[in-house]
Amino acid sequence: MKKTFFYFDDVIWLFRDLTRQRPKSIFDHFYLKTFKEAHEKYGMKVQMNVFYRTDYFYGTDEFTLADMTDAYKEEFRANADWLKFGYHSKQEFPDYPLVNITYEDMVKDFHAIRNEVVRFAGEESFALAVCSHWRPISKAGCKALADNGIKIINCTGGDVREYDGDPSVLPYGHADRLLQNRQPETKIFTRISLNSAISSSVCAYNHLTAKQLADTNETLTAIFNEEIGVYFKQLLTHGAVVNLSKLDAMEEEYKKMLNCEFASFGGHEQYFYPDYYGYQKNHGEKLMKACEIMHKNGFEFILAEDLV
Repeated sequence: MKKTFFYFDDVIWLFRDLTRQRPKSIFDHFYLKTFKEAHEKYGMKVQMNVFYRTDYFYGTDEFTLADMTDAYKEEFRANADWLKFGYHSKQEFPDYPLVNITYEDMVKDFHAIRNEVVRFAGEESFALAVCSHWRPISKAGCKALADNGIKIINCTGGDVREYDGDPSVLPYGHADRLLQNRQPETKIFTRISLNSAISSSVCAYNHLTAKQLADTNETLTAIFNEEIGVYFKQLLTHGAVVNLSKLDAMEEEYKKMLNCEFASFGGHEQYFYPDYYGYQKNHGEKLMKACEIMHKNGFEFILAEDLV
């Protein structure tokens, strides 16, 4: 059977809501309610990638995972076969937070999230795959993750080039992120994405060559890095991100994935929230549509850690 992996990034507001609103069940919350429906209807499994804290970009009402209630621990544990939480980043900004990270900082950031998830959701709810914020991670960061139990790391992929010193070749001030504490492996590549603004992007150690990407992208194969001791794989097929898709175009957009042995897609938490500037009223519908397409075309949902 063909396999598919689904991940959702930037998760933190859910935990704030559960702590402050205290619904009877985690699935009474509008965000998780949609995922539970997709699981029951299509067998969907999902890895939610977690921030440690809310970002000041949205105001000074800070919430951290340390504030998260453990009142729902048993309910999280009971659903850990399909709902897992993984390391993402300390917070939403700046972009590329891990591209030049040191070993020590990676260990500290990783355990800040892992320890809290285990506290409020149980060991079985913590994912052993890392889909990091913006993806690139330094060699030292990858080594730290491998040394601390991570089995597989999401990658970028494609032909790389050296940065020529011109900041205009990268969007959103990303040249500054490339240069700060720059490591030898930090370079530039052409990203396949529905967001054309980031077609020129930064990459780091967790990057596959064009050949490695071509050989593995649509297969169940991951590449084992013997030096670090972890598997690498690009866990996003053809740039399929729910919030970048249009509902009426998804059937056509997903066609290119349907003959793959392995296909994966992702999304972001904040597009569910009406007070987010980029709120998408039909985001839940698009999530359900993506799961429906994969299910009806014979894909079985798996977790990334099941690949290795």
